[in-house]
Amino acid sequence: MPDMLFSSLSLAMPELILAGGALVLLMIGVFSGERGGATLVNGLAIALLVGAGGWMLLIGDNGEAFNGAFVQDPFARFMKMLTLIGAVVTLAMSVSVAEREKLDKFEFPILIVLSTLGMLLMISADNMITLYMGLELQSLALYVVAAFNRDSARATEAGLKYFVLGALSSGMLLYGVSLIYGYTGNTGFSEIAAALSGTERQLGVVFGLVFILAGLAFKISAVPFHMWTPDVYEGAPTPVTAFFAAAPKMAAMALLVRVVSDPFKPVLADWQQIVVFISIASMALGAFAAIGQKNIKRLMAYSSIGHMGFALVGLAAGTEVGVRGVVLYMAIYLVMTLGTFAFILAMRRKEGNVEQIEDLAGLSQTNPVMATIMTILMFSLAGIPPFAGFWAKWYVLMAAIEANLLTLAVIGVICSVIGAYYYLRIVKIMWFDEPVGAFVPASTELRIVLGLSAAFVVLYIVFGGPVEQAALAAARTFFPGG
Repeated sequence: MPDMLFSSLSLAMPELILAGGALVLLMIGVFSGERGGATLVNGLAIALLVGAGGWMLLIGDNGEAFNGAFVQDPFARFMKMLTLIGAVVTLAMSVSVAEREKLDKFEFPILIVLSTLGMLLMISADNMITLYMGLELQSLALYVVAAFNRDSARATEAGLKYFVLGALSSGMLLYGVSLIYGYTGNTGFSEIAAALSGTERQLGVVFGLVFILAGLAFKISAVPFHMWTPDVYEGAPTPVTAFFAAAPKMAAMALLVRVVSDPFKPVLADWQQIVVFISIASMALGAFAAIGQKNIKRLMAYSSIGHMGFALVGLAAGTEVGVRGVVLYMAIYLVMTLGTFAFILAMRRKEGNVEQIEDLAGLSQTNPVMATIMTILMFSLAGIPPFAGFWAKWYVLMAAIEANLLTLAVIGVICSVIGAYYYLRIVKIMWFDEPVGAFVPASTELRIVLGLSAAFVVLYIVFGGPVEQAALAAARTFFPGG
């Protein structure tokens, strides 16, 4: 028994590091004073997240823990690394703008750490109870972070909208879990899969599946559960929006992949229909709704909805190639999103930050380096070869074609062409419109993020091999015979 407990604690060490570290940071923040402790706690929070990732990468092992409620496998490790990268980069980018965005309080990095802890639990969930606990820990911290700037009416409204709609989605998810438990008699993923494969499918199971997928679709802001996304993205402080667009998306998509590929694998025909529908709806809304946007954060919200739709194309295939496509898509999407939000944070004049797309007019004349990097990121988000975004879409669309989902793949290509318009419009405004004023030089952290993201996107064709191998190993978690 002590050996089992030690093994479980060892497997869950990254989560324990974050949980214990968050409590220590809280004490440090309280005793250091509100202003003095903010910078110190932020730095320590980054170190804590890096430490958790380092342990997982260098020391951590694979296996099950806590009687099968928690699992550590290649898929979990890959998606956890993406989540931790998203959290670390977001905290690093927030340093230079914390005072301006009213985030210079020690509670902010602690909430980010606690939210990240919930995400890691979500990714490793092998039981419906663990799934729900991780989801709620992540969500409760995010509700507060969204409304962190109490002096801003927009931020308060964003937090309230996210809280109300998030509570509704959590209720739907929990109702779905209760239905699945009622019809299978189990909450463990492997036990649910065994129960579903051994008997004829029951209508109550399908209802439970629909409710669970609805709750998870909210977390990745897939249509028709996307309503909160544009308002929260626009209203929340920009570093918070960057965090929302990065880390939680990785965790929620990982959880969605695990849920449909593990406990609900025997009922593939049922969940495949749902995933195809929300994929098409998300791609279509993302392609059309972003066209008329004037605020760049709202545009990125609709862009995010569209990209989640593309990632779901790979998941709809229900194959090893499809899951590999999803994992790769999320990795490339993370880099592109962090780079774009570093650019948005750098959109600042002497009088303050600007968020309107028209403020980018003539940027190529006032700051050609920034304009070039943003052009690279926009081309990649649009899926133009040879940039990384093209390969992300290539893998998911090829997975759909191999799975005979030809209509889905064709719709994906059409939506990608339509969506390219609003990305290329930003490029046109930067390079061909008359300048409206120069931006203040960006901070060192933002320049580093911009440089690294642009390098990854441009050079992906050169060094993408190891990333694809890691993605393939992650996908084989659910298809061991591949």
